[in-house]
Amino acid sequence: MSIVIEPPRSAKPRRTNWEKWGWIYMRLSGVALIVLVFGHLFANLWVGEGIKAIDFAFVAGKWADPFWQVWDLAMLWLALIHGTNGMRTIVNDYAEREKTRKLLVWILWATCAALVVLGTLVIFTFDPCPANGTIENLPSFCPAVK
Repeated sequence: MSIVIEPPRSAKPRRTNWEKWGWIYMRLSGVALIVLVFGHLFANLWVGEGIKAIDFAFVAGKWADPFWQVWDLAMLWLALIHGTNGMRTIVNDYAEREKTRKLLVWILWATCAALVVLGTLVIFTFDPCPANGTIENLPSFCPAVK
């Protein structure tokens, strides 16, 4: 009695399964976004004075802390990529022509990249103490307020 070993199905290297990784990303980023968004809402609305306390000085004070910069950056990046990937899935489902589908997906990712860059720049180049700001709108740590 002899054992027959089947030959491998394909000798060519495997390609990355982007749909699988997109699916996994959606699940992981969704869970992370739940934590980030509810943490954001808790810190901004529940702990402080509520919605009436959110103004320029509140945001300036919050973004003076690197922890909140990274928190908001993670929320921004995850939400934009998560949403773009979801829209890509919808385009793949409903775009009938291949060229139209590729164009729409390209536009989606280009828009996502532009918004990620702009949002990142806003978070890290935000000036909490602008030269022309009024004293009542500036956070307490600005030199003009003291």
